[in-house]
Amino acid sequence: MSEVLDSAAAMVGGGAGSASSREWAGAGDGAAWPPLAETERGALRELLIHGPLPRAEIARRLGMSRASLTRVTRALMEHGLIAEGEVELRGATGRPSELLVVRRDARHFFGVKLTGDTAFAVVTDLGARIVARHEEPIVSTEVDAVIDQIVAAHARFAADYPAITAGGVTLAGDLTEVGGRQIVKDSPFLGWHDVFLADLVTERLGIPMSAENDVRALTATEHWFGAGVGCRSLALITIGAGIGFGFVIDDRLVTGHHGRAGSLDHLPIDPAGPICGRGHRGCASAVLPSPAIVDALRMPGLDYPGVVALARDGHAPALRAFADAGHALGVLIGTVANALDPQKIVLTGDGLPLMELAGDVVHSVIDQVRAPGVPPIELDVQPFEFDEWARAGAVLGIRTALQF
Repeated sequence: MSEVLDSAAAMVGGGAGSASSREWAGAGDGAAWPPLAETERGALRELLIHGPLPRAEIARRLGMSRASLTRVTRALMEHGLIAEGEVELRGATGRPSELLVVRRDARHFFGVKLTGDTAFAVVTDLGARIVARHEEPIVSTEVDAVIDQIVAAHARFAADYPAITAGGVTLAGDLTEVGGRQIVKDSPFLGWHDVFLADLVTERLGIPMSAENDVRALTATEHWFGAGVGCRSLALITIGAGIGFGFVIDDRLVTGHHGRAGSLDHLPIDPAGPICGRGHRGCASAVLPSPAIVDALRMPGLDYPGVVALARDGHAPALRAFADAGHALGVLIGTVANALDPQKIVLTGDGLPLMELAGDVVHSVIDQVRAPGVPPIELDVQPFEFDEWARAGAVLGIRTALQF
């Protein structure tokens, strides 16, 4: 299924890993990212994340003089990345102040999300707004075959969006860096091991491409362009076919020393519980993911939507399976809150029916696990679409451009 959306408006009001060091000259005419100084990248980032701002506010946020900021914004305007927008009255003095805005349509970025059987692809503008989307089954999980599909998706988009500057691919699994190069160490749904995916796709497309664990990429996207805007610390938890965790601390995405931060899916929950696929008894992965909920009912031919339907009809074993999963989720959320004390925890994924069917269990267990005397957790449950994971790949490209 493919759908192309209307073009974005011209102006708005509203760690990419080793790819950040790649040359930008491979991008087509009008797409190449200009060389920007650190201060210029910082000013553009503030406008991208926080929307239109007056010069004085940008200067305050970056700790710059007005004269220095004038030089910075002049350079960004010359590159066509920002423009002067509407005028607002400053509250303290009543004097008019001209706002600077990002020219969202100045560049476009390509994002891909790979599951075990489907490739989701999008194009976004510079403000991370999706302007085109496409999805198709993965015909073969062989690396070369998947890359061929990514290249074909890019070609489909390039006909309407020739100025695609950079992008990224997100997928579940263990992704890290080796010798300054991004590598897919292990991706269980695709059966990949030790694949230099970012390098391979960059070579084929001729534009800088990154590859990242899908949950980390989604966390970075929520931090800049979603529920986490304005949060210096953020935790993201995804539930569905698996369990994923992403963290932002002091405005920085946490990857860990070996690129494996957030491995909490095998946290012990119930010493008398079922055994997970790796032999752990009663860990979160044994009861919380959608397949574990299905397995708990031991009914041949049943899938996750079927279990959800049974629970909604009051089927006792189905409700019990969701209650057990809710207990595990409550322990995980409370543990994350105790360990990191984030401003907000975002919960998403295609397993969100759990909150409908056992949300009371989740919140009750969170209250039991939380350290005493601390403020309540701000838990933000976000609707889930696979397009959002592909958008996170495009945001990898934006972050690459800003060397963030």
